[in-house]
Amino acid sequence: MSQQFLPDNPLPQEAKVPEEIARFSPAVEAEIDGHLAKYPPERRRSAMLPLMFIVQRERGWLDKPGVAYIANRLGVRITDVWETATFYSMIYTKPAGKYHVQICKTLSCKIMGAGNITEHCAQRLGIKPGETSADGKFTLSEVECLGSCGTAPMLQVGFDFHENLTTEKVDEILDACARGDYKFAVKVR
Repeated sequence: MSQQFLPDNPLPQEAKVPEEIARFSPAVEAEIDGHLAKYPPERRRSAMLPLMFIVQRERGWLDKPGVAYIANRLGVRITDVWETATFYSMIYTKPAGKYHVQICKTLSCKIMGAGNITEHCAQRLGIKPGETSADGKFTLSEVECLGSCGTAPMLQVGFDFHENLTTEKVDEILDACARGDYKFAVKVR
């Protein structure tokens, strides 16, 4: 098992350790403990993704104090957490809007009109891919394959997939988000 980075147990290599480590309510700590209990101590690292989703849910994104918390709880290096976090498009390593609109940009979706969907969303939201609206409600991203090639073009809001898109369907989704009555179909537990 990797060493923790705590002052009384420093890493063998130099590392910039954040001054702040995130703290959570007893209920969130219990939820995290529940995920950690699923794995033997030598495999605790396997809980990294569930912990990332919890930290992201609680803090809005995976910030430095959140990464420090995860590294400490799992007994891994901070770089181990960042390596995993930057691989997945559903882990936000910078602040993201409440509604993260991710549009597939790979071949099937591109052939079926993903470019037009992206352009339409950008125009409607007043932001470009990679940006967040001034009110913090929307983040727009182009992402790699979301695994729905047969129902392209498609986008994802949170964990919800929307397929066979037209600009009219996109308007319905964005309107529901803007009104605040978009209902997320899936909640990660």
